[in-house]
Amino acid sequence: MNHYLFPPPPVRSLPIRGTAQRFPINRLFFVGRNYHAHAVEMGRPVDKSTENPFYFTKSPSSLVESGATIPYPPRTQNYHYEMELVLAIGKPGFRVREDQAHELIYGYAAGLDMTRRDLQLVARDKGRPWDTGKDIENGAVCTDIVPMEGVVMSQGAITLEVNGVTKQSSNVDKLIWNIREIIADLSTYYHLQPGDLIYTGTPEGVGPVVAGDRLTGRVEGIAEVSLHIGPAE
Repeated sequence: MNHYLFPPPPVRSLPIRGTAQRFPINRLFFVGRNYHAHAVEMGRPVDKSTENPFYFTKSPSSLVESGATIPYPPRTQNYHYEMELVLAIGKPGFRVREDQAHELIYGYAAGLDMTRRDLQLVARDKGRPWDTGKDIENGAVCTDIVPMEGVVMSQGAITLEVNGVTKQSSNVDKLIWNIREIIADLSTYYHLQPGDLIYTGTPEGVGPVVAGDRLTGRVEGIAEVSLHIGPAE
């Protein structure tokens, strides 16, 4: 017998390349300011020698698959793209050593961290949470998961085009905190679990989109992500 007052939401999942199985999503983590040039363009340079990585989260319900058309979101006039390499966790881990971090890796994907930049910056400058700027309906876009168990990505071009014009162009080797460091550090805050996704940060060149724009992003050797911005509801 069903004892729920109303039907619970479905489990969010992503396709897994090469198989009919799907990757069930547990949590969505995002690394903030993890490329030096992006940190500078946001007015917050990073000194790795004195700072630790920081994170924010989005609800799994915010996840949409690559190729979707999403409405331009409410309460913003400055909706931004952020192209990212996405790391998929396949095994549990807590307080993981860097030299063992690869054991948690299931694979990778390409993703977009969509952001209501105007709301984020107001919140940041007032010392408030970023939720309304970051945890947006349809605000986490992701491709299928490419199985690469135990592989630590250390390089690969990462680019994004809007309407065919290149806006972001960098390389994963420019991550301030690399894949091993991210896994090890994040695992000191949380018991990482299979199904966790970690968006590893965006390079410089972030900017706004408007209704009608088409976005295409690529992570070399991984995947191509696409998104169409529809009219506001």
